Amino acid sequence: MKSIFGKYLMTFTVILLCCIIVILFAVSTNIADESYAVQRDIINSSAGSTSIVLESYLSDTGYEGIYSAFSENSDMQELIDYFASSSRADVYVFEKNGLLVGSTDDQIPAGLAYLSDAALNVMLSHKDSYAISTVEGFFRANRFNSYLVTYVEGEPFIVMVSIRNYIGIIFTRDIIIVAITVALWVFLAAMISLYVISRRTTQPLSEIISAAKDYSKGRFDRKIEVVGYDEVAELAKAINDMASSLAKIDSERNSFIGNVSHDLRTPMTTISGFVDGILDGTIPPEKHEYYLNIISQEVKRLSRLVNSLLEASRIESGGELKRTDFNLSETARTVLISLESKISGKNIDIEFDSGEEDIFVNADSDSIHRVIFNLMDNAVKFTPEKGIISIGITTVADGRKKRKALFSIRNSGEGIPKEELPHLFERFYKTDRSRGLDKSGTGLGLYIAKTSIVNHGEDLVVDSVSGEYTEFKFTLPVCDNLPRRNASN
Repeated sequence: MKSIFGKYLMTFTVILLCCIIVILFAVSTNIADESYAVQRDIINSSAGSTSIVLESYLSDTGYEGIYSAFSENSDMQELIDYFASSSRADVYVFEKNGLLVGSTDDQIPAGLAYLSDAALNVMLSHKDSYAISTVEGFFRANRFNSYLVTYVEGEPFIVMVSIRNYIGIIFTRDIIIVAITVALWVFLAAMISLYVISRRTTQPLSEIISAAKDYSKGRFDRKIEVVGYDEVAELAKAINDMASSLAKIDSERNSFIGNVSHDLRTPMTTISGFVDGILDGTIPPEKHEYYLNIISQEVKRLSRLVNSLLEASRIESGGELKRTDFNLSETARTVLISLESKISGKNIDIEFDSGEEDIFVNADSDSIHRVIFNLMDNAVKFTPEKGIISIGITTVADGRKKRKALFSIRNSGEGIPKEELPHLFERFYKTDRSRGLDKSGTGLGLYIAKTSIVNHGEDLVVDSVSGEYTEFKFTLPVCDNLPRRNASN
């Protein structure tokens, strides 16, 4: 049989027949013993639970509290009613002289019945007796009983649980007939269920196969209808999620190609136009130097874009980090010095705080150098004239009490609108403000910085208040036991 239904039918038939044979054999040999054992466990459990609760109650009230514990609508009465209901039995509680003080049996109410002296003596001597009996005439007919004696302040009380209509089960031909009849009905129901289940399985699988063929052709907008919560439904949901991810990737790819094409086309058009103008004489010789400088700037812009694309591709590929122990404070100072001319040109005040001692970290030094450069360069670009840039390097303890280096950089200025913060680390994303202030940027700097820090197992976060400041922070693992340079050196 090649179909799923045929395979299921054969498998289920064999399994079901084997199960029926095993069940009949097991029932024929064990049902009586099992019935006795199960009922014994139930009434023992009820007796034990009642004893524990009553013992706890009397430990607070004293033994004399047993005479009022089971008054009408009391908590103890509700508890033994619950235990009796759950075990389908009656619960009786006797005090030390055999007086019935608590009962769930309407026919033998509390306060009006006593255990016989013989029964009381047997129970207090802890003899295993009265399992199936009238308990020395306490009941009119045999019952299935279990009792437990518990002492509080040296005084005993007895909890007895009794099943009224216990009947020893004898396996007969009638039971076999009933069992076989039930088994046949179960077999029929199983076959019907099998057919319905197999149909519900094969139909979604056919739809999944059809959808997969559409996805292979790039049509990711098709969705598979998810019905139910079984594995096939989970598969359909997973494929729908996959299709959504593929559609997003396809959209990002198209957007990426569009952004790259635009960023490449603009400088190339400028370069081509000016070169053609120089070659055909449209641009006079005295203007050549001016336009060649523009061409040089555009070539450098192209070079930055290509380098950024290569760096982003390298980082996304998950290349192995070259971790070393290096001075994070010194790296930050070096980057700051390289931006000195830009900082001086805008009369920006720098506040640099790395504590009294330098901080060493274990990370990829080249990668972290680029991250710090991108963050500092951005801060300088977007800080207004005579603004302030604050750089802090310190150590903090994470949730696992491990020391980490915390690098933060805050610049005064217009800040970033709250609605733009979630998109700040996306590829080629530029805020409206940055498009006006950053003509040479590629829109990849923050994306590369974020990805680099994430590859180190850490995170780069941003906080900004419009009209006040923008602040970036990231952490790195501290490298201990290294020589630290005093800030005064």
